[in-house]
Amino acid sequence: MDRFLIRGGRALSGDVKVSGAKNAALPILAAALMVPGKVRFENLPHLNDVTTMLQLLGRMGVEVLLDDTGSVELDASTLNSVIAPYDLVRTMRASIVVLGPLLARAHQAEVSLPGGCAIGTRPVNLHVKALERLGVEFEVTDGYIKGRAPVGLVGGKVLFEKITVTGTENVLMAAVLAKGESIIENAAREPEVANLADCLVALGAKIDGIGTDTLRIEGVNALHSGRHRIIPDRIEAGTFLVAAAATTGSCTLIEVEPKHMDATLLKLEEAGARIERSGTTVSLDMRGNRAKAVDITTVEYPGFATDMQAQFVALNSVAEGSGRVTETIFENRMMHIPEMQRMGAEIDLYGSTASTVGVNQLKGAPVMSTDLRASASLILAGLVAKGETIVDRIYHIDRGYERIEEKLSNLGAEIIRLPN
Repeated sequence: MDRFLIRGGRALSGDVKVSGAKNAALPILAAALMVPGKVRFENLPHLNDVTTMLQLLGRMGVEVLLDDTGSVELDASTLNSVIAPYDLVRTMRASIVVLGPLLARAHQAEVSLPGGCAIGTRPVNLHVKALERLGVEFEVTDGYIKGRAPVGLVGGKVLFEKITVTGTENVLMAAVLAKGESIIENAAREPEVANLADCLVALGAKIDGIGTDTLRIEGVNALHSGRHRIIPDRIEAGTFLVAAAATTGSCTLIEVEPKHMDATLLKLEEAGARIERSGTTVSLDMRGNRAKAVDITTVEYPGFATDMQAQFVALNSVAEGSGRVTETIFENRMMHIPEMQRMGAEIDLYGSTASTVGVNQLKGAPVMSTDLRASASLILAGLVAKGETIVDRIYHIDRGYERIEEKLSNLGAEIIRLPN
């Protein structure tokens, strides 16, 4: 497995072009299963998870044509399988989003119980219960969720007991081809969900309430060919801003959507950063000053994103004063903390709350990634540490960050990928 060698202590400065959002790309790619023709998606990030999803679609008979402009053309008119096998699904929890599209298109699906980061339970029972409201019958056997709708999907009312992003996406896609009207209440409001809804509308769907917690869908007989652009990755964008803030540097993001990042930008301003927004750019400047510790509680959008929690723990570890970061979305998402403690971070963990007292400088050490965002936080810690840091098991970071070492190097970081 590859590793990163980081020599810290440099203030980062420069521009970063933000890639397409992984969390938007995966369900949008899955939506191609619903179209008996060609679709084109632009601003596709080159990530391991995206590659896995394209392999999964190809396994089902979808024709995949990638080009060098960051676009992909998919043709699901040749769909010949409704099975999402374990050997692909096991590496990526998000692959569960093929369930809704397959049920919508073929009225049946067999999807292996998903794998991915070990950051806590993400039960698929919410998906199953919701899709049952649209007339789907389920059984779970041999590690597979098997669904079928003998008389097709029928519109219905779905009220999620707990907000779920992928659950909302699955039901939304299924409802698009269901007979009659469907209503999804307590729907996830994340920009990635709205981007999927916009994509479906571009392909012929009828959806009202996009961006709100109540979605109304009038089922259509079929979707048609079309094209759609994937939104910028707000988590990648936030990670680079925190990297600049932690190193007392500056950074300008290019091709980003500032309004998707309000919670992150407000906390960075609270930490002492000067933030400027203009169109599709965001600039951060610490003016050489050390960050101030902040208190954070993760909540569903538009609140502070769980995917930015680990990065802010890293920032607090070298900030002035003490800060508290509380995780409310996933129960096992603090596995980066013991690794940071190895680097000299003063962090006490009480349940799901990390209390930090900032130190002047961390010390380089060998550390190991446990999940995608933990990987990012350890890289950030390495950037501010004295000496050399080795970050192992970086296949996690390759699932969600496109060429992160190249982008950090362009900002002045000393980071090298070491092949195993």
